[in-house]
Amino acid sequence: MTEIETTADRLERSTDAASLERSRARSLEIEAEIAADPSRFRVLTGDRPTGHLHLGHYFGTIANRVRLQNAGVETWVLVADYQVITDRDGVGELRERVLSLVTDYLAVGIDPAKSTIFAHSMVPALNQLMLPFLSLVTEAELHRNPTVKAEQEATGGRALSGLLLTYPVHQAADILFCNANLVPVGKDQLPHLEQARVIAQRFDKRYGRAVKDRPVFRRPEALLSEAAVLLGTDGQKMSKSKGNTIELRMSADETAAKLKKAVTDADRVITYDPEGRPEVSNLLLLTSLCTGEAPEAIAERIGDGGGGTLKRVVTEAVNDYFAPIRARRAELAANEDYLMQVLRQGIERANEVAEAKLAEVRAAMQMVY
Repeated sequence: MTEIETTADRLERSTDAASLERSRARSLEIEAEIAADPSRFRVLTGDRPTGHLHLGHYFGTIANRVRLQNAGVETWVLVADYQVITDRDGVGELRERVLSLVTDYLAVGIDPAKSTIFAHSMVPALNQLMLPFLSLVTEAELHRNPTVKAEQEATGGRALSGLLLTYPVHQAADILFCNANLVPVGKDQLPHLEQARVIAQRFDKRYGRAVKDRPVFRRPEALLSEAAVLLGTDGQKMSKSKGNTIELRMSADETAAKLKKAVTDADRVITYDPEGRPEVSNLLLLTSLCTGEAPEAIAERIGDGGGGTLKRVVTEAVNDYFAPIRARRAELAANEDYLMQVLRQGIERANEVAEAKLAEVRAAMQMVY
């Protein structure tokens, strides 16, 4: 029994590795296609408003959204407010966090004239797609999703909510309703995108097409992100719940106070060694992301200055880099009417597209009465 399980595990890992390599190769091709003709693509990306955006979000995903938008790719940015309740008993100060997300988006360079920012709870036709989509997946498939499996393990035996179990299907609705054909993801999110592709394919196979020779849903592809992963100030995985993040909205003084407490080590000679010295290397990497200087060169420049010098260098780099973003953010935060205007315009646009897609779905399902 043990040998059979080990062989199966090995086969699964091999399959996953091969799939990941194909995704990486295809992502390189997509980047070239974007450079040649960005109008071919529509991107869907977004965040759950469970807290405030931090530096990990910025360097991990958000800066890339701005890059794609400015390259001419039509970009849809989702505020996934319904997904807050997939694993929580309440929503908390949800309105404040939603507006904080919109403020951050605008401050870093998401342009509402080029991109659509919307909250999916305000788009009824999007959420109605959940009904036919749920008929296209099995319970076993949902349980196999890595995010669902991880959440189930983290609950310590607590029963999954129906919304958490169907979380991948809701994500598929977010992607497919607006005809997105490109989704920037990390490797851990590839199974979610594959679920959306499977749903799109099964829908056409089961119900046919509303318009001859044109599928109802586009087949979304992954734009695999290889962005550097930043650790929190405690040397652990950066997480809003752990309080080890530096938020975009923090002041220069708040940032300095956070970084002053950042974990380093006892060796005064600063070197870039991600495996052997992860905490020190993390601060060097953050400095590099803000300045463009290689982390090895920064380490050599600091030399035997120790952790105190390293913290001073990274604090200056972060505060210099984010100073204009924070200034813009302060202006935006003081104008809630404008923030609501941007969000409502995005919601209006999302409703137009969602209602048209739902009408197409009904036609394909012969549910037009």
